[in-house]
Parts: sequence; structure tokens; C-alpha cells
Amino acid sequence: MGAKEACAVVGAYSTRGTDVVQKILKALEALQHRGQESWGVAVAGKPAFKRMGLAFNWVNFARELAQYKGPSGIGHVRYSTKGRSNLGNAQPIQFGNEFSMGHNGTIFNSEELKKTVLSQRASVDCSTDTKVVGQRLLQILREENDWFWTLERLAKEVKGAYSLAILNKRGEVFAVRDPRGYRPLSIGFHKKSGTHIAASESCAFAAVDAEFVRDVEPGEMIRLGGPKRGFESFRFAPKMEPAHCSFEYTYFAHPSSVINGVNVYEARKSVGRILARRKAMKGKVVIPVPDSARPAALGYSTESGIPLDEGLMKDRYRRKGSMRSFIEPRQGGREEVVKRIIPIKETIKGKDVIVVDDSVVRGTSSDIIVEALRAAGAKSIKMAITFPPIMHPCYMGVDFPNREELLAYRVARGETDVDAIGAKVARSLGVDEVRYNDIDGLASAIGLPKESLCYACVNGDYSKLTLPERAKGSKA
Repeated sequence: MGAKEACAVVGAYSTRGTDVVQKILKALEALQHRGQESWGVAVAGKPAFKRMGLAFNWVNFARELAQYKGPSGIGHVRYSTKGRSNLGNAQPIQFGNEFSMGHNGTIFNSEELKKTVLSQRASVDCSTDTKVVGQRLLQILREENDWFWTLERLAKEVKGAYSLAILNKRGEVFAVRDPRGYRPLSIGFHKKSGTHIAASESCAFAAVDAEFVRDVEPGEMIRLGGPKRGFESFRFAPKMEPAHCSFEYTYFAHPSSVINGVNVYEARKSVGRILARRKAMKGKVVIPVPDSARPAALGYSTESGIPLDEGLMKDRYRRKGSMRSFIEPRQGGREEVVKRIIPIKETIKGKDVIVVDDSVVRGTSSDIIVEALRAAGAKSIKMAITFPPIMHPCYMGVDFPNREELLAYRVARGETDVDAIGAKVARSLGVDEVRYNDIDGLASAIGLPKESLCYACVNGDYSKLTLPERAKGSKA
């Protein structure tokens, strides 16, 4: 299958008929950390407006976007985990004349679903999992002519992660979250304009002066602008044990967001404290890897008593200074982003440095950062990693596609002890020590029951995913 997405979606509906497009665009800017390849918006009666690049570039298309006005619409920023970065895969995507859709997640039985779609209509575009699920949604909708029954049927066929923003031809907006709740989705309200907003994260609401209302529940569909011209909730799938992505709390989500009732900033501070408490390391200064590790570094410093200082700074005055390395689709792009991180020699030279980072995935960023710290004169380098060792691929929309790409697996395959893995990763990176968090520590920091979180990328437990046997054998 082609591109798979872990992106961000936005949907908005004004009960007072106010234009919502500007709110959608500003919300997409606030969600830029979830996708930086392409962006787009859709309103009823027009083809979706989509462009490559960053969402804040919408100001360069103000004249064209002036034609996109309406009391309802949806938007999307994209991060693909398979690297097909082109305008044809940008979202929202229009399906027939019925609806446009934006998707955050990964449908891992998309090949199976594709056969069903093509058996009914051989000529449709099924080049990504988003297009497959959208085409299947369209087929069922034409049979059922009812959105609730359509989603109920679709949920029985689709296996994977999906948070959807859908705009139908009548201008109704649907916010849909899969029954396990892998990816976040929340609802806000802009009181002055009477606008209900759905967004992947609550940080989008602050960008448009809206208030956070609540998370969309797993297996819930929210309809904005239906017969009641407001907010309606429907459960399209029975309740089951959730599997919220634990990586959201250490990396993906914005620190100001509230996800599944948890403030991300506080969770990151807590994970730093717990990591320092778990196994203390000796050092003279604690340095965060910018930017997602800053709260954790503060927590680590507070708990350990070792001073916190800025020793690595992103060069925000260059083209890629504000971008995130992990969600760059190609290796060269990731390296370019990390190389824009500049060491501050006065903080580092001659000191025993403890570097706090959110995760080590491929090792690309870590290698470059370690080299920069050595060049700046660090006496010793120790690393505190807030997320446990990533040893398995993710099937739910994060770019851990192959075990051989994962540093911890490459150097410590067969190991299950966190400290033993850390020792081998330290040797690989050429640092004095690496201390990982463990699953219990991360769950405690997040503040959610351990069984409600997905750790498949750490322990290889895919039991909540009901993976096809071929996937279990080939990648896990």
C-alpha cells in the first residue's frame, strides 16, 4: 500500500452562518507539528484547495482562498509514513459528489479492503489507505443513505487507526474516532461565532480563541450541523478497551494539548521526574533536545537536583529551523533538520552533560547531536530517554515501519531488560551511558491505566490490533 498517514484533521461548523475557513487555516497552523508535507481545506460545493509545504503558507494564497467561504468546512495537514509526498495524496480528498475527508491514522487491512472496493468498481483510485477507506465509505453510504449506519458497517470491516473529519455535500461535518481511540480527536466551541470545532488536538482551539469541550470518545461520531443545526453524538461501535498511543504523550502532541483527559506538558514533566528517580545518573548539567524534550528535562532536573540549561538550540532563522526531524519523509530531510540544532559551547565545554530526549528511533538524530556535543567540548555525555526502547514496528500511523531501521532492535535484538538495551545503545552511539524509561514509568507519568495505552512498538504485543497473521510473521 502507498502512503499511510499520522497527520492532523480539523472540522468546523458555525450555527450562525459565519465563515469558518480562516478558523480552519489558523487551526492547521497550530497543528503543524503533526504534519509538514502538505495542507488543504474543503468547503461544500468546491474542490478541495491543497498545496504542498507548510500550512502557514496559506497567506501566500489569500486571493485564491478568498473564494473558499462557508459556514462549514474541514482541513488537514499531512505526514506520510511511507514517503509518497505529492499533491495527489494531499488531503482532504473528495469522494464522488458526496463528501470530502481528512484522515489521521493507518488502516492496516487496506489491501483486503481494497479488493472489496475494486470488486464493485475497478477504476477507482486506491493508491493510499485513506483513499481505500474513503472509497469503501462511499460505497456503503450509497447503499445505506444514512451516515450512522454507514459508519457502523464500516467499523466492522476496517482494522486500524482512524480519526476522520468528513464534510458532506449538505455542509454537515462529522468527527469520527475509531473504537480503540489510537489517535486523538477533540471538540471545542467558539462562543462568539457559535462555531463547533473538531480537531486532532486541543491546542488548535487556543489558536482561534475557542474553548476545549471534551475528547471525542473512541467509537463515537459527532455530527456538526445536522437537523438540529448543532452538536449531536452517536456511538457507531460498542465500547472496548482503548489503546491510546503512548508516543503521543512524549513526542507527537503539542505540550499545551489535553489528550484523553491528560495535559501533555504535565505528563512530560512527570516522565522526566520518574526517569530521574528510576536510575540516577551523575552529571553537571541537564540539556534538553529541542523542542519536545524540554518539559521532561525540566522534570529530570527538578527531581535530580542537577541544573537545567539550554545547550542545544534550533536555528529558527533558517528554512527548516522550526521543523521536526522525525516526521520528515526522507532520511536526508531528517538529517538536514537535526543539523540546524546548534550547540552552545559555554554550556557544554568541559562538563558532564546529561541529554534528555523524547525517544531514540533510528538513531539519526542522536548520532548528529552526540557529534555536536563532542565538538563543543563535552567532558562526558549521558542520555536519558523518556520513551522506552522501540523494538517493533508500528501499524497505527507512526513511522516505525521496519525493525531493521530501529536502533535498539539492531544493537540489542533478543534483549528484554531495559538497562541492558540502554548499555548496548550507548556503545552504538559512543556515549557514556543511556538510560531508558520503562513501560510502568511511562504509564505512571501519563496518569492513565497501563492497559488503556498501546505499547506495541516497545513490547511487540499486538493483541489489541487483531493483526493479520502475515503481518505478525513478516514485521513483528
